[in-house]
Amino acid sequence: MSFYQNLAKTGSKYMAKSTLLKYGFNLSPMYRRSTARITSVTDDLLEIKIKLPISWKNRNYMNSIFGGSMFAAVDPIPMVQLVNLLGDDYIVWDKAAAIQFKRPAREDLYASFTYTMDEVDDIIARVKSQDETEITKIVHLTDGSGNKIYCTVQKTIYIADKIYFKNKRQAKQQEL
Repeated sequence: MSFYQNLAKTGSKYMAKSTLLKYGFNLSPMYRRSTARITSVTDDLLEIKIKLPISWKNRNYMNSIFGGSMFAAVDPIPMVQLVNLLGDDYIVWDKAAAIQFKRPAREDLYASFTYTMDEVDDIIARVKSQDETEITKIVHLTDGSGNKIYCTVQKTIYIADKIYFKNKRQAKQQEL
């Protein structure tokens, strides 16, 4: 179990998961360096919103938000959100990512990460029938009104039954 998982487990005894997720991300050094901040997490964890303010810390040579900051602001959220939605019986890993820049960002950017209960139920059903599955989530970084898209990030996430994954890993290690 990682440092962050242990911290989350201990912290969940004292505060709601949504509060822990918001402040845990906002205080963690890895996420702080992106210069983004989580602004809200719904109690059911189905929606997380972030803000990536433009500042001297993330401006690039062209005076727009550095692409690495855009990606780092988005990168961990869908996977960690899904880990918390599914619970301890599943293994969840980022498998791939693609980023497409649409226009230079010279203003604060926003993104919303959403899952529906139907999506979560579908993932659980697919893992029960296939032991493992993959999903793709697409997130847009937009202006404050949500009308202009500055960047699109596509994340591929791998999900497996924890016991199946452990046995699969052991089998691969024995092959070596």
